[in-house]
Amino acid sequence: MSTKRKPPTLQQKKEEVNRKALLWIGVSLVLLIILIVVLLIVAGN
Repeated sequence: MSTKRKPPTLQQKKEEVNRKALLWIGVSLVLLIILIVVLLIVAGN
């Protein structure tokens, strides 16, 4: 029994979670940028 080998299902699940996390980070960054731009426009006027 080798402990180095991981079941492929676990690896797939981890990849899926990482992709979801990246998606959420991207979405939140975009929303943050939009919010800052809107605030700057409002403050400018």
